[in-house]
Amino acid sequence: MALAKIGDKGLFTKELETALLDGEIDLAVHSMKDLPTELPEGLVIGAVGERTYPGDVLISREGKRLDELPPGALIGTSSLRRCAQLLSFRRDLKMVNLRGNINTRLRKLREEGLDATVLAFAGVDRLGWRERITQLIPLEICLPAVGQGSVGVEVRAGDREILELVQHIEDYESRCAISAERALLKKLEGGCQIPVGALGTVKEGRLILQGVVATLDGEWVIRSALEGDPREAEKIGCRLAEQLVRMGAGEILAQIRLGGDCCR
Repeated sequence: MALAKIGDKGLFTKELETALLDGEIDLAVHSMKDLPTELPEGLVIGAVGERTYPGDVLISREGKRLDELPPGALIGTSSLRRCAQLLSFRRDLKMVNLRGNINTRLRKLREEGLDATVLAFAGVDRLGWRERITQLIPLEICLPAVGQGSVGVEVRAGDREILELVQHIEDYESRCAISAERALLKKLEGGCQIPVGALGTVKEGRLILQGVVATLDGEWVIRSALEGDPREAEKIGCRLAEQLVRMGAGEILAQIRLGGDCCR
């Protein structure tokens, strides 16, 4: 079953959050892309770590880049966001559901005769497997998932000692960028089950936020960007979401929520 059909809100975080609320643990470390935009009452993101490269990478069986893959190439991914954007770039690609950890996906790449798979750079890099990467997929082709490339520390809201402790890993620019992305996603009421990508960057004291929403088949892609003061990150995220909706994203998301799957 595709991850998109399971119902993803809190899928990877609920057990840790329960332990945190019950006092069994003092903090929980998550990939920011797995952390729901709405946290349980009493929990906060105590720190956001410095972000690594946030984009996706292509790992192909024969070392071919995205534009070099043969017609009708089989791409393994369970991400609707990746499916939609890659199909927009190359309509001939065939998307195949591929789940599991990175080891499992790379094994299935060989065993199931797939031409390539798409993964987050951060996960591949953390395992020390940069040499397996065929290509950094250009951000112009595929915007990443919200929060991709950073880890966050979730803590109890009133736990001053732990809040102070985790400040040592806090990265201001990463928090601003990801706060804007999360605000955009929350406004769109989205998660892994809808094809939404976003990327915030802070340059020369300004926050630039890009966002994309696409139909599952990649035929209709709505993409836009806003710039503003990093201190107003959440407002920028909400405004960009509203802008995307005005451009047609609302219609796309409404249709997708009625059912559908880009992987075939």
